[in-house]
Amino acid sequence: MVGNVKTIAVTVDEETLDLVDELTSSSDRYTSRSALVRAALAGYVAHERQLRLEDRDRRVIQAHREALAEELTALVADQTPT
Repeated sequence: MVGNVKTIAVTVDEETLDLVDELTSSSDRYTSRSALVRAALAGYVAHERQLRLEDRDRRVIQAHREALAEELTALVADQTPT
């Protein structure tokens, strides 16, 4: 059992519940519905967090595109032998 857990209520349709039960009954890794749902939720949250970070980075790059291009041009020029 995982320590320091909270109980939440989640409502799912019967087809999804059947799939969860099928996975838990044939898995050594997920011994209960809760274990499977915790793993799935943790994976989803990590994925969403990564998407948000990438979106933030994209916005920063877009906002500073011209300055970054100028810095890159200057850097390349400094590296090019004359």
